[in-house]
Amino acid sequence: MSFKGQTVMITGAAGNLGQAVSAAFAAAGANLVLLDLNEDALQEVATAGAGDVLRQRVDLGDPASIAAAVDAAIARFGRIDALCNLAGGFHMGEKVHKVPADKWNFMMELNAGSVLRMSHAVVPHMLKASGGKIVNIGAFSALSGKAEMGAYVASKSVVIRLTESMAAELRAEHINVNCVLPSIIDTPQNRAAMPKADPSRWVEPKALADVLLFLCSPAARAIHGAAIPVVGLS
Repeated sequence: MSFKGQTVMITGAAGNLGQAVSAAFAAAGANLVLLDLNEDALQEVATAGAGDVLRQRVDLGDPASIAAAVDAAIARFGRIDALCNLAGGFHMGEKVHKVPADKWNFMMELNAGSVLRMSHAVVPHMLKASGGKIVNIGAFSALSGKAEMGAYVASKSVVIRLTESMAAELRAEHINVNCVLPSIIDTPQNRAAMPKADPSRWVEPKALADVLLFLCSPAARAIHGAAIPVVGLS
């Protein structure tokens, strides 16, 4: 699968999933626009095989910061062919009636608000280019309510609904909008948090990256508004 000549923008590029997705698109020859709040970690993301790489420190809570990064990408590459919204976070532990307002707002802004703000900045350029691909990260657990995970599953449920709404709005413009619903991703942090679990049953970041590459490829041109479970053996 080749992405030579195409420009792929990835948020949360310095995270565990972001590194895997960045490496996969790089190996496929894409031009990369890597966005993350952690500038030092962003410089360490492996991009062997990429056509060209632009690394930008971005605060996804700040529309001006996002706009500056998108403008820089357009200035460098002329277009954004695919947007992978990988940035997000997890929180659990309180019953819904005890969720602090700051935790609720943090989950909503990080998981759903970041998708909305990136869409504000990127979709107009895709419309001008008459096409594009957007892939968001939902969560398999967000398909139903879970005890002591109310804020998290609510925020990821919003991501699914935003994906479906955007797909309905943009499909006629040749912009595909889809999302993936991973279960537990095999990361060092999850292994440390769940030492008695069997990580062989979890989702490898590289396996999830393969699904994102497919959704950003011409092979997925007929897929709009899908919420695809990626759950490994769990």
